[in-house]
Amino acid sequence: MKFTLRQLRYALAAAKHGNLTLAAEELHVSQPSISTAITELEVLFGQPLFVRQRGLGVSLTPFGRTVMAQAKRVLAEARNFADIGSNSSDFAGELVLGCYADLAPYCLPQILRHLQRDYPQVTVDMREGSFEYLGKRLAEGALELALTYDLGLPANMECVQLCQLTAHALLPADHPLANQSSVSLAALSECNLVVTDQIHSWQHVLDLFSFHGLAPTSVQRTHSFEFQRSLVANGFGVALTYTRPYGDRSYDGQPLVCRPIQEELPAQRIVLAYDQRYPLTPPAEVFKTQALAWFAERLPFASN
Repeated sequence: MKFTLRQLRYALAAAKHGNLTLAAEELHVSQPSISTAITELEVLFGQPLFVRQRGLGVSLTPFGRTVMAQAKRVLAEARNFADIGSNSSDFAGELVLGCYADLAPYCLPQILRHLQRDYPQVTVDMREGSFEYLGKRLAEGALELALTYDLGLPANMECVQLCQLTAHALLPADHPLANQSSVSLAALSECNLVVTDQIHSWQHVLDLFSFHGLAPTSVQRTHSFEFQRSLVANGFGVALTYTRPYGDRSYDGQPLVCRPIQEELPAQRIVLAYDQRYPLTPPAEVFKTQALAWFAERLPFASN
């Protein structure tokens, strides 16, 4: 072979972090060692794998994404070869996983706990972020999988559906609409609507109103899902959401009321997204299996 597993490991670490110094720190080697490994691979392939930007780190070229996807497979197969004769619990590998920030607290820790129980040698490097962050990192090849809503994903993404959620109205406990068994979009549009400040999220919500010929009287944006819930619970408005955590209370302990929407609205999917051009590595496959099993057993934030 004209390449080494060491070169592949170093290049993959650089792709994961987008920074040679951070890659070197992870692998406990010098930064020039990472740079040299990348240069050697680029000489071997005859074209650049990374774009180097002074002060901005490195990012994969389109060709580099192809090479790194295959490098993950090569390293995974090498680990499997080394583990011949060991039992399944000794299966080892690393997965770089992204998760939409508002979903992460409600499902990811339990899925990871089950994964650790069944595959203790599999490690997961978790990256929380916005729709824009996840889409960019998936497209760059820095993330192998992303657990997110089916919103704002780049081209070439394959989506494995984990569950579907229906929209519901989120109301203060003392709001007049809380006494109704269901709530119309027209009634919600007359209230201050609190939305999370994620472009694909708030735009999707406003599109639901627009489709029915409605526009909210006023809209207030917040950065986080939990701040949205706290504002609603304390009487600063209402919300239209899909996610519903355990317990209808905000962080500060105030009660919330959830009511179904009278109009028929499209369901929203929670998915595992990955680049369909590249097969999943074994760690990604076992995570997918664990995630599917967890969502099949419980829907912790589906509206009732």
